Formats: sequence, structure tokens, C-alpha cells
Amino acid sequence: MSPKYFDIHSHIQFPQFSADKDAVLKRMEDEWVGAIVVGTDLKSSELAIREAEGKDGLFATVGLHPNDVFKEEFNATRFAELGKHEKVVAIGECGLDYFRSREKESGIRQKEVFEAHVSIAVELNKPLMIHCRDPLRPSGSEASAHDDLIDILKSKKKEYGEKLRGNIHFFTGTKEVAKKYFDIGFTVSFTGVLTFTHDYDEVVRYAPLNMIMSETDCPFAAPVPYRGQRNEPVYVKEVVKR
Repeated sequence: MSPKYFDIHSHIQFPQFSADKDAVLKRMEDEWVGAIVVGTDLKSSELAIREAEGKDGLFATVGLHPNDVFKEEFNATRFAELGKHEKVVAIGECGLDYFRSREKESGIRQKEVFEAHVSIAVELNKPLMIHCRDPLRPSGSEASAHDDLIDILKSKKKEYGEKLRGNIHFFTGTKEVAKKYFDIGFTVSFTGVLTFTHDYDEVVRYAPLNMIMSETDCPFAAPVPYRGQRNEPVYVKEVVKR
């Protein structure tokens, strides 16, 4: 299948799809929708690869979500092994989340684990799938998650050059923040949130067409007219339409 629409960030390996996975995949095939199945910990990363294997138009990522850095030890060796799989197109979901994690210790650990993801991505010559969420900040820190992330990426960019690349998924920053990512060669992607708020219209208008992508983050954040329901990859068409 050569997809007409592409959902670059989905979680169809999550339990919310266990009852009707075949129907979800059939709708994707019928509507010419491809997707990347994104891992958030070791188990879901393994499931993401399993989901993508043998299916045209489906790919995977492997990584540890920043909210899970104290729930699971980051196994760099195992994630690097998984990252070599032919269906794995990016490393992550990784990054910084100061919305749920307020403690300074959490911010420090998130940065350590994120930098470990960077090392794997560069070694394997694959992009990063990045999660970055504000507005809450670790206690004792004046920097936002985007500030800290951009500082890390700028430093690593000097070290690794063009080998360091990736996407900021579910982007919720300003036009000024987006420009900082564009300036170092990172793209941003948007979800169905665009269909029920105008908060990011300015960023979308500003973004170069080759630096912006579409996603669902399903099963979360379903777009209008499906808001309040479980999200799924075919709904990426509503994001593209908006």
C-alpha cells in the first residue's frame, strides 16, 4: 500500500484497540492510511514492532516515555537492539515532560534518559520521536521543558551534525519555539487538537510545508467530529483537512 494519508504517531498496540484491531487495520487499508506505531516503554516498543511486521504502510518506534523514567530502568542495550529492526524508523517516544513531573529529580533523570536515546538514534542513524510538554516545571528550575530540550538538542547538534534529527510530536508551543526547532532541522507534528482550538493556527501558517506533519496520538485526542471517542489512525484525515 502506498498511503495517501500518514499518521506519524499512533499507539494502536495499546489495550484500547485489543477488541477490534482487525477492523481498525481494515479501515486504514480501505482509506489508504499508513501509520507509525510508537513505543513508550520496553513492552509497548516490542509490541509496536510486532504490530508493524508483515504489514505494508505500518512502521514502529522504540523508546521510553519521560513519564516512565522511574517506573522502568532504561535498558539502552535492549532498545538499541530493537532499534536495528527494519521496521523501526525512529527512536522514542522520548523527551521531557514537566506537566506531570514537577520534581527537580525527575527533570534530571528525564534529561539523562533522553540523552541516552540521542546516542542510540545517532548510532543507528535514525531520527528521534520526541515528547515535550509544559507548562509545569521541576521545582527550582526556571526553564521550560522546551527551553531545556532545545538547549540539549543544540549542544548535541554541534557534536553530531546532520545525524541528529527528529520530530517534536503533538506540538503545543508557540511560533517562536517552533522556529528554534526548525532552525536545527527538527520537524513538528500536530494532532486533532487543531480541529477544536485555534491556539496553534499561527504556528501552522508559519511552518514550512516540509517541516510539518500530521498525527493522531491515538487512542487519545480524537478530532472533531469524533471528539470524546477513542481516536484511531484514519482520523488523521481530519487533521490534514484542518
